[in-house]
Amino acid sequence: MSDLILHHYDFSNFAEKARLMLGFKGLAWRSVEQPPILPKPKLLPLTGGYRRIPILQQGADLWCDTRLIARELERRVPSPTFFPDGTRGHGEAIAWWAEHQFIRPTALFVSGINAEHMPAGLHEDRARLHGLPPPSIEAVRAAAERNRHLVRPQIKWLAEMLEDGRPYLLGGQPCIADFAAYHVVWFYRGRHIDCRAEFAPYPTILAWRDRMAAIGHGKRTEMNPDEALAVARYASPGKPRPSQPQDGDPRPGELARVRPADNARDWIEGEVLFIDADEIALLRRDPEVGEVAVHFPRLGYDWRRQH
Repeated sequence: MSDLILHHYDFSNFAEKARLMLGFKGLAWRSVEQPPILPKPKLLPLTGGYRRIPILQQGADLWCDTRLIARELERRVPSPTFFPDGTRGHGEAIAWWAEHQFIRPTALFVSGINAEHMPAGLHEDRARLHGLPPPSIEAVRAAAERNRHLVRPQIKWLAEMLEDGRPYLLGGQPCIADFAAYHVVWFYRGRHIDCRAEFAPYPTILAWRDRMAAIGHGKRTEMNPDEALAVARYASPGKPRPSQPQDGDPRPGELARVRPADNARDWIEGEVLFIDADEIALLRRDPEVGEVAVHFPRLGYDWRRQH
């Protein structure tokens, strides 16, 4: 049985990216369904307060954010690669656009069109995450229409990347850009009201979307959240690779705290276990799971020393 565990929920677009990456690498994995909104009592003991989905777990190690999950999967299974020759810089830049500029108006558009069909409390939860008051259904619907006009030019950009007939965004093989852009396109299926008509004028996007979907999710086996907690409790964090701190970085053994840079307000605190230009891992202790290592990407996250 696989020792890779994915904490996710089915309608999460970022979780779809992780599921597809696991499928691309041909991996078996265990699926732990987590709630889409707080409280998350079977997740937060593992992460120390980090609430976002998905999270990849192996034993007492947790990898947060799909950018870092991609790097970890690539390190374990180098082929097939997320970074074919000649694509890395372009692919990472397109992925950053998709996950920071394309997804936000997409989420507001699709969730707004489906305002009355989203899980109870979701709109209020996401508003709190951004420091905003709970919105009315009317406000959510109005935001959908405003953001429809922000997604359409970006959909056109995506179509233009494929207009020369290439099967994937940067050539003949899928790369990290494809996985990042695909999960945004996947989200248009909505919850009850399908929003995929936005792609009807672009047959190249439809064909590319279907090629990406055909990759599949690998071998998924369901797992109870309590089992995942027990896995961490009876394991120890893996031995870290040698750290390569940059100027000003905390060193292994020092105390630090980390949080997403965009809208998170809660810090995750612990002892630096590993750090390099791409990743920082904190060793932390929780009475429910014992000692765990929580891994974060550097880009898109803030860190501070604790004194």
